Amino acid sequence: MERVLVLPGDGIGPEVTAQAVRVLEAAGRAAGIGIECVEGLIGGASIDAHGDPLTDETVALARTCRAVLLGAVGGPKWDAMPVATRPEKGLLRIRKELGLYANLRPAAVFPALASASTLRPEVVAGIDLLVVRELTGGIYFGEPRGRAIVDGRREARNTMVYDDSEIERITRVAFESARRRSRHVTHVHKANVLDVSQLWMEVVDEVAKDYDDVELVHQLVDSCAMLLLSDPKRFDVIVTGNLFGDILSDEAAMLTGSLGMLPSASLGDGGIGLYEPVHGSAPDIAGQDLANPLAAILSVAMLLEHTFDRPDAAGEVRDAVTAVLADGHRTGDIVLEGEDRETIGCVAMADHVLAKLGA
Repeated sequence: MERVLVLPGDGIGPEVTAQAVRVLEAAGRAAGIGIECVEGLIGGASIDAHGDPLTDETVALARTCRAVLLGAVGGPKWDAMPVATRPEKGLLRIRKELGLYANLRPAAVFPALASASTLRPEVVAGIDLLVVRELTGGIYFGEPRGRAIVDGRREARNTMVYDDSEIERITRVAFESARRRSRHVTHVHKANVLDVSQLWMEVVDEVAKDYDDVELVHQLVDSCAMLLLSDPKRFDVIVTGNLFGDILSDEAAMLTGSLGMLPSASLGDGGIGLYEPVHGSAPDIAGQDLANPLAAILSVAMLLEHTFDRPDAAGEVRDAVTAVLADGHRTGDIVLEGEDRETIGCVAMADHVLAKLGA
């Protein structure tokens, strides 16, 4: 029996994860995978219950599981708290505790939603790219950091630091991912001004020698940002550091027209993966059955593919989502402006996906 830890979190998190669990269990049954889901608390829900955004007990529980399925964390209820104790710290901690250094953010445009993008449909139709972002290093974690008064002036500093082992392991994740896709990797950097990016260039080139079946291109981050808007279909797998990956993955996400459609995976060497929708906790619509569960359901597809090594089962889930959208079913966030279409709720959308799966 495979154990999955479900951390519903805050806002719409409990609603979308409940529907994702239904799909996970159904897909697991169809694929002959025995799955046991156990539940824990993270973020604001954990603060309210335990005074801590992630308890040691929940971390210990996660280590007994094959995967973690997360909803969302945060909300205005906890915004006045000190930064060090806010709900988001629970997410940062679980990534660190589980050694999750590789963030995989796919951005694919479903044919039925090509008109939802702010770009012309002919530009975005057929987009299917993956941003592989290094998650635990770089300027977000480097030392020294902090604020000080220097010669009477306020000063703040952050330090971008990477070593070759950190770069090598994330690069291998990107190349292995490319082998399962279109065998093309774009390394995004700023080597014309940054010493750190020059080291990335060297290490990426060294790793690429082990993947002569995968094409490698180096791309400056500023030109990559422009190309994502003008010619996004040129990209297959993008690999980059924490800061650039944070920005570019959100830019790539908006090509699809809705954050409610986008899943993600955070992986490491410990065998435990964390899967979560890209969208936030959306407290303004929480508890009203208005949330779009498809990003959480597509996160289940990533779980099936990466943790259980069942791309066939993952494909069934993705095909079911594609078919539901082709049938015209929409939650409020994916209805086009001016479109006269009845919307459905979170539970009903999951019902339609389950029906396509034959569950």
